[in-house]
Amino acid sequence: MAYNKVVISGINTAELTVLKEAEKIALLKEIKATGSKEAKDKLIQGNLRLVLSVIQKFTGRGEDIDDLFQIGVVGLIKAINNFDLTKEVRFSTYCVPMISGELRRHLRDYSHVKVSRSMRDLAYKAIQAKERLTVEYQREPRIEEIANEIGEKREDVVIALESISDPVSLYDPVYTDSDDTVYIMDQISDRNDVESVMDELTIRDAINKLGERERNILYLRFLRGKTQMEVAKEIGISQAQVSRLEKGAISRIKDSV
Repeated sequence: MAYNKVVISGINTAELTVLKEAEKIALLKEIKATGSKEAKDKLIQGNLRLVLSVIQKFTGRGEDIDDLFQIGVVGLIKAINNFDLTKEVRFSTYCVPMISGELRRHLRDYSHVKVSRSMRDLAYKAIQAKERLTVEYQREPRIEEIANEIGEKREDVVIALESISDPVSLYDPVYTDSDDTVYIMDQISDRNDVESVMDELTIRDAINKLGERERNILYLRFLRGKTQMEVAKEIGISQAQVSRLEKGAISRIKDSV
């Protein structure tokens, strides 16, 4: 594609000007000194060809060229805002990795799974409704309540919210009580977890030395495959307490073996 002969994001690339390095530095000094919007706009316009040259390396991945160009301009603006005039480096040399980095972040965050605009709109609508209902009910609303609030089907709301959710680590904390932290992995049931944590044949005596509540927690967690949240609800204590008792019991078992 001949980028100097097309219109991208409403801009005729054939009419773009190119600033000399001395002109760029002069504009940067003016921006830093006065915050001139006119100088900033002129500097942006004078570097759009640089953006075009960088985005060529990112085409051919199914991305819309207008989207890539706009993301590249975001990188250019960040470069303008963060450029250090005291460093002996050419502005274009500094810009290229800034623009490339912005493009890579965009491709990493949004290109793996394509989410339609209507799906995103529904998700954000559901999030706003969730915030309103949380204030009204003083608790986190159920999916059915959110769906009723915005007049959508429950399954559509679930799919929309899942489509914009970010991946998380099993080691991300979800609750902290003093020095005791509950992690996402603590909330996931695993019916084979007992095999990796304890050998029932060799530690049966150690388990028998535990209190009744601790034994019950270990039974529900590792033999019944329940989550800490489910265990907490069943025995009538908080999830943080379940986590603390579980970890303490396992620690004592290990010390006894």
